[in-house]
Amino acid sequence: MLVLGIETSTPASSVTIGSEQGIIGSCMVTRGVSHGSFILPAVEFLMKEADLSYRNLSAVAVGLGPGLYTGLRVGVATAKTLAQALSVPIIGVSSLDLLAFDVRYSDKLICPVIDAKRKEVFFGFYRQVPGGIARESSYVVGSPERLLAEMEGSKDDFLLVGNGALLYRERLDGAHKVEFGSMANAFPRAASLVELALPRLYREDYDRLFDLEPLYMRRSDAEINWEKKAK
Repeated sequence: MLVLGIETSTPASSVTIGSEQGIIGSCMVTRGVSHGSFILPAVEFLMKEADLSYRNLSAVAVGLGPGLYTGLRVGVATAKTLAQALSVPIIGVSSLDLLAFDVRYSDKLICPVIDAKRKEVFFGFYRQVPGGIARESSYVVGSPERLLAEMEGSKDDFLLVGNGALLYRERLDGAHKVEFGSMANAFPRAASLVELALPRLYREDYDRLFDLEPLYMRRSDAEINWEKKAK
């Protein structure tokens, strides 16, 4: 079964096509081109280079966030449009789950941290379990100081990954026994999205197309500015 993965929750846009036998092709860009201008041309490029067509796809998977408003809106809308047009299932996965999954072999408490702008971050806590990871907290949006306080109140060692962890490293490095992930783990990847979506595809654990929504966790800048103008 071939799965198309689309991840746009951060400044990085990535597209991957893969199956249970491995990744067939993947494209990623972190600056310059907009999410909307990148996604479909990247899909077309992968299809052409791998000698595939849309009718070969069995499902579409998409990163749901939390993340940046515009990227999430574009990515989820594109994934839903493709799934509907192709009459294939759609599977949504949290972008924090993707970051944590990439470092699932760590014996530390894993904390993916995504830059949320406005001097805030999105984060959650995960622990390694046989075959993957298990989330041990809700998804949170808050200041780096809030994350630091939660870590300082724990006896665990931590592994922090994601562009938010790198951006606020100096402010988060005060907690005891904290390790930071590398640049290679700065952004959620569509390749991990495909890998996490495949087991759900086999279990027929799909999402309902019209119920699937991005995990925004807060209002957009445009909504806040509109409210300020209204007042």
